[in-house]
Amino acid sequence: MSPLSVVDHPVLAHRVAQLRDRDTNGDTFRQLVAEASGLLAYEASRDLGTRRISVDTPVAPGAPAHRVDEVVLLVPILRAGLGMVQAIQEVVPRTEVAHVGLRRDESTLRSDVYLNRLPRQLAGRRVMVCDPMLATGGSLAQVCDLVLARGAAEVLALCIIASEPGLAAFTAVHPDVRVWCAAVDPGLNEVGFIVPGLGDAGDRLFGPPD
Repeated sequence: MSPLSVVDHPVLAHRVAQLRDRDTNGDTFRQLVAEASGLLAYEASRDLGTRRISVDTPVAPGAPAHRVDEVVLLVPILRAGLGMVQAIQEVVPRTEVAHVGLRRDESTLRSDVYLNRLPRQLAGRRVMVCDPMLATGGSLAQVCDLVLARGAAEVLALCIIASEPGLAAFTAVHPDVRVWCAAVDPGLNEVGFIVPGLGDAGDRLFGPPD
């Protein structure tokens, strides 16, 4: 199985075009991030564990059905990853959330962990790490290190836009983590932003920091 899945769908591509537009305002941007995240989660959760059940419909008892029987742990990378969580929860029936916060040094482009709310044990668990932008790949790799160190059985990364160099760097260290995204852009600028990208997702979601 390829470590990269680019969801090629006109409905998703339409939203990505709106996200890229510098004239898209903050409220609309937040809604678009949510909608794109839900579409990615739908595709990435096709093999969720289910169990057979029966339900009584308005016209017949005991109709055969399936119900999701797996609890997925969502790990948003703060702060931009927060913009993805609610929409994913609206798509994936059973979830828990554990936040991880990283603070990037703008001069070195390296990140330090300032918040880690991961459960102590993740044995047998499926984890979705959420970050709208896979730029250098460093932050995503750090969080996947933390998740895998606690025994997760499967780790997926959901990103709206990824860069080619970031994907190469990330898959070199985490070849078994499958990345789901809506678009792959060719490069990064001198401060590590994806080009053409969509700017700073965190700032466009929540406003610039003081």
